[in-house]
Amino acid sequence: MVAVFPQKHLTDIAEWHRMGEAGIFPPEARMELIEGEILHMAPIGFNHAGHVDRLNRIFSRLWDRGIVVRIQGPIRLGDLSEPEPDVLLLKPDTDFYTTRHPTAADVLLIIEVSDSTLCFDREQKRRLYATHLIPEYWIVNLVDNCLEVYRQPESGDYREQSTLSKDDAINPVSLPEIQVRAADIL
Repeated sequence: MVAVFPQKHLTDIAEWHRMGEAGIFPPEARMELIEGEILHMAPIGFNHAGHVDRLNRIFSRLWDRGIVVRIQGPIRLGDLSEPEPDVLLLKPDTDFYTTRHPTAADVLLIIEVSDSTLCFDREQKRRLYATHLIPEYWIVNLVDNCLEVYRQPESGDYREQSTLSKDDAINPVSLPEIQVRAADIL
């Protein structure tokens, strides 16, 4: 007798969207498709939400330059992933991405605000974003009260990794003329 092991059923983006259109998930469900797996996300707490609002305020001035600032919206990464990062800075788009979800090629910067999901954001999401060549990924680390910065994606990870404290400032790689003080985020 040959041993047979159960196989995981990985969902692709087309099936994921059909499930959403069919109303399979309750409207209040917070879910993401990551590498073919449907993941239930933790509820958003007040500290997390407040930090997302801070980031929105900091980056909202970029609208005047055509940069699209998307808060907790989806991004399509290949055929198996559609995460919803807390903040996306996207290249200008004439229709504001109303006819498609942005892809990795549209991304200038992805930011996740992390408390209970810190390990997941540091490991699985970091590798996912690096694999899809997202040029820069920030984690607003609410556990250690710091800003983790990941740059130069290569071979499924980021070559450059740094940690900033409240005393530091940073210029996003794709927007070098913009300086962001870590204290304004943290």
